[in-house]
Amino acid sequence: MSKDIYPSYPPTLTEERKKFILETVRDWSIARGLAVRPPPSFVDPKHDPTGVLATSAPVTLFPSLFPRSAFNEATSIQKAYNELYAAITMDKGWLQEIVSEIAGIDEFVGQLWSVHEAVAKEGYAQELNLGMFRSDYMIHVEKGKPGLKQVEFNTIASSFGGLSSQVSSLHKHLLASHAYPDEITGAVTAESLPPNPSISGLASGLAAAHREYTAKSNRPTCVLFVVQDPERNIFDQRLIEYALLEEAKVPSFRLPFAETLKHTRLESDRSLTYTPPHSPEKTYEVSVVYYRAGYAPTDYEWPEAWEARLYLERSSAIKCPSILTHLAGCKKVQQVLATPGSSHLQNFIKDTLELQRVRETFAPIYPFDDSATGTKARELALNPKTAAHYVLKPQREGGGNNIYRKAIPDFLKSIPETQWPAYILMEMIEPPPQRNTIMRNGDVEEGGVICEIGVYGVCLWRIASGEQKGGEILHSANAGYLLRTKGDQSEEGGVAAGFGAMDSCSLVDV
Repeated sequence: MSKDIYPSYPPTLTEERKKFILETVRDWSIARGLAVRPPPSFVDPKHDPTGVLATSAPVTLFPSLFPRSAFNEATSIQKAYNELYAAITMDKGWLQEIVSEIAGIDEFVGQLWSVHEAVAKEGYAQELNLGMFRSDYMIHVEKGKPGLKQVEFNTIASSFGGLSSQVSSLHKHLLASHAYPDEITGAVTAESLPPNPSISGLASGLAAAHREYTAKSNRPTCVLFVVQDPERNIFDQRLIEYALLEEAKVPSFRLPFAETLKHTRLESDRSLTYTPPHSPEKTYEVSVVYYRAGYAPTDYEWPEAWEARLYLERSSAIKCPSILTHLAGCKKVQQVLATPGSSHLQNFIKDTLELQRVRETFAPIYPFDDSATGTKARELALNPKTAAHYVLKPQREGGGNNIYRKAIPDFLKSIPETQWPAYILMEMIEPPPQRNTIMRNGDVEEGGVICEIGVYGVCLWRIASGEQKGGEILHSANAGYLLRTKGDQSEEGGVAAGFGAMDSCSLVDV
């Protein structure tokens, strides 16, 4: 842990006040959709065979303190990150060079690249790409000044954009309704709680892509959410669906990934059509395929899974993300950009000031290959004393995949050395300590916590056809934020994976 930079917070609650806040949080959460399906450990599926139950999402009772300067930097730099990752997909040769280093070792990455190669051989039917990104950071204190260090950049199924807006509203409600004791006003005020338009921001990205597509279509159109089934985090997705319809008048449908081939059709012009099983007399042309599934190997365990992914990629629907954008989110790409001394970043960011701002958010990351840097990383990882300052990451999304600190040496010894290059070694970020109270499945956990902020961005761009390099940014915007908080004894931070809780920021000057 780095040095404490925050004032004493939060205030101590009497038992009666805690009871009142917990009741308010439970009721407000269900009334406003700040909810998830209960995990099997909380409600046995045999007691809910039709899946009708919901419970409030894991949340903090108080907004966590967050440095105002770091928050402003995280939100203002998001457009630069949007355009960086769009530029990476525009340089297919560079991306191929990076991905080829792990495609032969990591079967999942290899399968994704094979899908790209198959579509590229035929020719892509759609040059437009939509990114709904999330750049995750922790606070790092250096020379007494708090700054940002990037944990990872998410290019597929960046979750909790729906619920994050709601938890911000929950904390504002608790403050406005005088649920908190008076002494909280030293750290939390109406002005210290920033707006969080993540629902409308993400919905507007889908709407922008939909408009671009429908400008050339005369048929009824829709956005298709490709989802996991069952999905515990359904309300997070529903809130974006509802905003898309209510604010932009764009209809959307949910399609379980495993039912892709059953309910969609690739027409002769490679447009993708969808016939809802509840309304078989209607057929829609799909403007945007929005993946909330397909990011993990477990999503591909059904027989025709890779055929379905290729099928969707071949279509003229705009993909969010395209297969190239999905691959750009590999940890290997993050490592290549962030390794100390790397010159790759300047290939994509030409503005000197913007280049420096992005570079300052990087924590040191090292390859696990046979290069001089990779050899040094292996020495660090195999020594229990030095490994205690690092995290080992595979090319995976979704939480629960990383290996931390002193567990690294034994893990590496348990797998063939030929598999090591599929991992990256990242220096641990040591955020400043603070305290909060987390409510999860009705239980309350109080104590030290660690916070991780994620900033959403939406970007729509056109990529050059064939083997050409380059393209054009059509739309790029910040789209709100997510704050995840976990107990300071937990390494992982995924809310859906059962590690973290939803939170919001109270901005302070430190």
